[in-house]
Amino acid sequence: MAVKPAEFDPEEPVVEAVREGDRFAFAELVRRHQKWVRGVIFGVLGDPDRTDDVSQQTWLVFWQRIGELRDVKRWRPWLYRLARNAALDAGRQVSRQRRNSQQWKQETTLVPGPESADVSLGRNERHAEVLNAIRSLPALYREPFVLKHVDGWSYRQIAEVMDMPIDSVETRLVRARRLLRECLKEKLD
Repeated sequence: MAVKPAEFDPEEPVVEAVREGDRFAFAELVRRHQKWVRGVIFGVLGDPDRTDDVSQQTWLVFWQRIGELRDVKRWRPWLYRLARNAALDAGRQVSRQRRNSQQWKQETTLVPGPESADVSLGRNERHAEVLNAIRSLPALYREPFVLKHVDGWSYRQIAEVMDMPIDSVETRLVRARRLLRECLKEKLD
């Protein structure tokens, strides 16, 4: 059983203004919701380098197709599907491009700071391992994991946009955490 959206969403007037062609309302909507849209995309792709491009593409499609949205109360699930579909398309495109090449390389940026080089390197290596572990999760688990633990969404919000029962969200998050623990235990021990 899917969770029904709340009675009133304070974003509905903003979405209505966007439907009427208000570019300022659109810019405000993007500003407010860019983080979770990027989280959805990262949850599908697992590739932070492509997230910004796919996010821009998602918002462009949102702007172009906002007139197709029949029920303003359902704008979040609709935007979620736009972001997810754009990420899936981008993932397929990358798969085609890399089919015959080696797996993509991990890039780690070292940020100099007041700490010693050894501490900074260790922190960056741990960060890279955690990021790789999240990337390695199947999308089925990675998507709700990113929405919950990166974007801070509630189970109810995740259930609403993914159109699934809260129990399913909880189950997927438990399995995602278990898989991450196992993966990180092997790599960080």
